[in-house]
Amino acid sequence: MKAIVTGASSGIGREIALYLSDLGYDLVLVARDDRSLRDIQRQVRTKVEIEKMDLSVRANPWILHEKYKDDAIEILVNCAGLGVFGMFQNTDLEKDLELIDVNITALTILTKLFLKDMKKRNLGYIMNVSSIAGFMDGPLMAEYYASKNYVLSLTRAINTELKKEDSEVVVCALCPGPTATNFNNVAGVEFRFKPYDSEFVAEYGVNKMFEEKLVIIPGMKMKILSVLAKFLPGQTMRNLAYSVQRKKRK
Repeated sequence: MKAIVTGASSGIGREIALYLSDLGYDLVLVARDDRSLRDIQRQVRTKVEIEKMDLSVRANPWILHEKYKDDAIEILVNCAGLGVFGMFQNTDLEKDLELIDVNITALTILTKLFLKDMKKRNLGYIMNVSSIAGFMDGPLMAEYYASKNYVLSLTRAINTELKKEDSEVVVCALCPGPTATNFNNVAGVEFRFKPYDSEFVAEYGVNKMFEEKLVIIPGMKMKILSVLAKFLPGQTMRNLAYSVQRKKRK
């Protein structure tokens, strides 16, 4: 059994990798920080292959698939992601495009290529890491929220296509709320309340994936928020999101 985890160097991706290893999976770990990946390699007992790779480079997802397409990958976890904070007109355009390349383009390429392989075997799991942000608009993190909306929408649509074909392949979206990871340092924000533990989010997500849950939301507060996002007026949710993000500014 083998699993590929992108964004595996820290946070939720790292904890998913550790948990999958505990379950007996050999790992292919993908991230830009190979030192952190080697730290995981030393901790686990299953086989670990390390791919130091920048997924914002368009060719790299194709290269990753080409290398492992014949390895009967059973699980793909698309966890690599970036965030950019600030007024849309003020954020750095190159950072915006890097976010799109990682959060959307790389995830789309990997999902499509490995899904084709899994369909041939009629076996496999793909977990795309979205966010509770995927249910709403996000002033002051507009690019990030939009990217997570895309991930959630894409995953739901693929799931329906698979069910219409009676496929055994499972595609799901993990939608965590605020979680203690290095993401916030990169995005330049900090939480004003206690975030969820990344180990809890990872284990909850993997367990629900195996139960074939389509949209996975760890924590009751976040489940309630996802429901509110459906029923409250859009402008109310946008004002709420703006207030929350403004208070997170470091």
